[in-house]
Amino acid sequence: MFANQTIEKLEALGLHAMAAGLSEQLGAPGTYDEVPFADRLGLLVDKEADARDSRRLAARLKAAKLRYPAAVEDIDFRSPRSLDRSVVLALAQGAWVREHHNVLVTGPTGCGKSFLACALANAAIRQGHTALYLRTPRLLDDLALGRADGRYARTLSQTARVGVLVLDDFLLSPAPAEACRDLLEVVEDRSGLRSTVVASQLPVDKWHPSMADPTLADAVLDRVCQAAHRIALKGASMRRRQPGNEEPGNT
Repeated sequence: MFANQTIEKLEALGLHAMAAGLSEQLGAPGTYDEVPFADRLGLLVDKEADARDSRRLAARLKAAKLRYPAAVEDIDFRSPRSLDRSVVLALAQGAWVREHHNVLVTGPTGCGKSFLACALANAAIRQGHTALYLRTPRLLDDLALGRADGRYARTLSQTARVGVLVLDDFLLSPAPAEACRDLLEVVEDRSGLRSTVVASQLPVDKWHPSMADPTLADAVLDRVCQAAHRIALKGASMRRRQPGNEEPGNT
């Protein structure tokens, strides 16, 4: 009777995993008889802690809105695209996030830029960081519209506070002066404080001429390229090798 009351109180306190763990222990007579009380309690606390960690991880993954449910373990290192396994595995350890560095991933269409960017963000999320995936053209459209409807500052605040910001399709089309100013606002708020993953079809040396205002381009590239790890992918599109072009690791 007392055990049932304890389980009900644990449930009422929101300690659902501990309640389930206690029910499990009580449902296995003899299994825990030789286990000291402190150890049995420790097992219940660990169960609750693990459950809460799992919920927090799920919440961070959902909030990140990653384009692909990518993981570093799923990356194809066999394809000839100049992807160095040791570099990627080192980045997966997350030191670049803790040190507020950036990662620049470039390469032609279909070589796996987006998947790699999402995999690195996923690794950061699993280490306790927050992340957010955004396509750069859509972000710039949102910022342009935000000037008219009052969402501009809120959008910038959202991109500024996230631990790892993934900017995909960076400079997919030439950026006019207004877009350059918006890009500068985004990267300025993060420079030296948060990490950014940039994925682009253009090589880094083509970014400057793709921005209409040279002065703003200098400022954007100064923030993005400082303390940046560069990964330049090469080769033909991997999508052509997959039936239906559905393989997420080849984007």
